[in-house]
Amino acid sequence: MAAMKAKRTNILLLFTDQQRADTIAALGNPIIRTPALDRLAREGLAFTRCYTPSPVCVSARFALVTGLPPHVTGCADNQPMPQDRPSFMERLRDLGYHTHGVGKMHFTPEARRLWGFESRDVSEEMPPETDDYRQFLDANGFDHVDEPHGVRSEFYYIPQPSQLPARLHNTTWVADRSIEFLKRRDRRRPFFLWSSFIKPHPPFESPTPWNKLYRCAKMPTPFRPDGFERLLNYWNHFQNRYKYRDRGNDRQLHRTICAAYYGCISFIDFQIGRILDVLGREAENTLVVFTSDHGELLGDYGSFGKRCMLDAAARVPLLVRWPKMLRAGARCSAPATLLDLWPTFLSAACANEPQTCADGVDLRSLVKRPGLREDVISQFQDGRHGLYMITDRRWKYIYSAPDQREWLFDLRRDPRETKPVRVPHLARMRKTLLQRLRRDGWKKFPKLKVPADPDAGLLFQDPAGQRERIAALGAYAPQEKGS
Repeated sequence: MAAMKAKRTNILLLFTDQQRADTIAALGNPIIRTPALDRLAREGLAFTRCYTPSPVCVSARFALVTGLPPHVTGCADNQPMPQDRPSFMERLRDLGYHTHGVGKMHFTPEARRLWGFESRDVSEEMPPETDDYRQFLDANGFDHVDEPHGVRSEFYYIPQPSQLPARLHNTTWVADRSIEFLKRRDRRRPFFLWSSFIKPHPPFESPTPWNKLYRCAKMPTPFRPDGFERLLNYWNHFQNRYKYRDRGNDRQLHRTICAAYYGCISFIDFQIGRILDVLGREAENTLVVFTSDHGELLGDYGSFGKRCMLDAAARVPLLVRWPKMLRAGARCSAPATLLDLWPTFLSAACANEPQTCADGVDLRSLVKRPGLREDVISQFQDGRHGLYMITDRRWKYIYSAPDQREWLFDLRRDPRETKPVRVPHLARMRKTLLQRLRRDGWKKFPKLKVPADPDAGLLFQDPAGQRERIAALGAYAPQEKGS
């Protein structure tokens, strides 16, 4: 009982979906406005070279919660998660923490699985009838809104105003439910709260007036260096196709897309500020971590989405405020990964208990001993579809199996990744990566190409029942060929 009464560190994980590392004002973005994240950067420590273990939603999150990289678990895409792996939430619960999750977890195939949470407020991108946020909207008179997170399919990357008022928007709901938990939680125990926002994942939509916070004329054009086409892999072309973004370059549209994306982030930032304010005095005994699952190309290199190892898609923000443990306002450029959160959280929960997991290290150790780790890896898909990366303090090596191509970037001389080089370091980085991924059974496969037909491979993500309602429109409904 004495151990349970001792004051233990609370843990708050603030998480976004598809947020680039370069979208925080305090870390150098001259356009975006993020006062809450700036506050975390000022009061905490920023890891400026943090990478996702996998640049896509499900595999990134599975690696995060298990502390294991995709080549160990076999989860390397938006696919069912192996159900037999323990999560860090289970470990925290077993250590006496009151664990609660709010928002998108993307636990697949069991969307409502607790996985160590004692309770959850469930909200996913494609909400079923059992989605807590869907039920909240229905109860508030918005049951007519089929796609509360924005219209997808052909409109996936078309900026759009929200169909909801700010008070009912999912970003507000995540903050409201998080605040409610902080107020009602069991104060006899330390807490772990994971507040997970669906945005800025596309569609890029925000409620009024946040949807016009940034205007097209003040936004930068996408970064398209000379010869950028040679930097693209099969997956860039594949997702440009199915996201309806491979039929030309409209600079004004791309700037408007960027403005809408920034608006989503600033609205999230406002809600994060509300959550941080509720901590009050408990902030001094709370480890606060802000990060994202992966980035977003946002038109850079002529591409959109993730599934890419260039920094725009693979590097994520990581802010850590840990009073008395990490120096406020500092920056750490050592390679970091989302896998580091497992040992960091367990260290905060029980400092005397040694924690080990595949590739992760306690972030405090990484700060104190920058040479503790030489490199980090990332992976999307495997076999003939595999895309892999390894990066250290200076070099980044990328290999794409479907292209049978490799790239090496000197990040010290070329931080924006514009000119791949061929130097002796390439062979060394390749060898290191192959050794780390030896369980994958590497071999050469036939090259893959996106179909030549520009309409082949387009993606439709319509909510359940919508196509049936369209068919019921009678003479207005589209007719099948030959009918």
